[in-house]
Amino acid sequence: MSRIHEALKKAEQERATAQAVGTDILAASPITNPPIQQEAATENVVVKSLVVDKLAASSAGFLRFDDLRKRCTHPDWHLDLNVNVFANPDLSVHGAEQFRTLRSRLYQIRAAQPLRTLLVTSSLPTEGKTFVTNNLAQAIVRQPDRRVLMIDADLRCSRLHVPLGAPAAPGLTDYLRGEVDEMAIIQHGLEGNLCFIPGGNQVTNPSELLSNGRLRALLDRVTSVFDWVILDSAPLLPVSDSSVLADLIDGVLIVVRAGQTPSPIAQRACQELRGRNIVGVVLNAVGPQHAYGEAYYSSAYGYGDGYGLSDSKE
Repeated sequence: MSRIHEALKKAEQERATAQAVGTDILAASPITNPPIQQEAATENVVVKSLVVDKLAASSAGFLRFDDLRKRCTHPDWHLDLNVNVFANPDLSVHGAEQFRTLRSRLYQIRAAQPLRTLLVTSSLPTEGKTFVTNNLAQAIVRQPDRRVLMIDADLRCSRLHVPLGAPAAPGLTDYLRGEVDEMAIIQHGLEGNLCFIPGGNQVTNPSELLSNGRLRALLDRVTSVFDWVILDSAPLLPVSDSSVLADLIDGVLIVVRAGQTPSPIAQRACQELRGRNIVGVVLNAVGPQHAYGEAYYSSAYGYGDGYGLSDSKE
């Protein structure tokens, strides 16, 4: 009985060793295999090793920008010249320069704290958060070798595809429901290093989708690939979506429309984000009479820096 036990134990050890290197146990001892069998077994180990390495890299979230750009979708974008200040210099004399200033301020903040993912939101609708998201991203990718991913996370009223002239689906909702992978929703539609994820098909449960864990996994997967990941989100006060998103990102930029957003409303929006990292407030649609008023706005609320911009209501 002891010899049988020892034989069984030896066989089990050999099986465990073979499984550890990713190949099957052969009927005979490896040293008695014919040369062709040994070569086939070696190739089998190599192939399986490559598969394991690929899966391990995927699970670790490793992704290169060149690979992403090749594998993602490539629709034709048609920029709306009415809302893209860099594509239409006549839109605003100072518009492009204001976004360059905003870009510089964000890099100054980034030098002092982690800031790679940015949420752009507002107190109420039509304050210009989508306009700011789009043109800020355009300003950043105009710098050499800067890569930006814009994500339309306003799942109730997705509009970020409009200034790009891009398809609205498939997008974030489709990914969050597990219907597609990230490569099916990431778009690269122009020359350069700007990528975009649209909102996707309409859903009835946006808050639940944003908090189901898949968005966090997506951000973990793509953030290391890009210099900036900028999310356009729903307004703060009507719904809770932006508060959910604020827990997933590094900083929040609040857009306030000059002459439209009441001061108590803006203060309430800041209170909604208390405890989160508010990196600045953008005073949008600034007219000539307010050209030097942004400093007063910034100090009045005590959150980061203020910036004066001019745009449409989008």
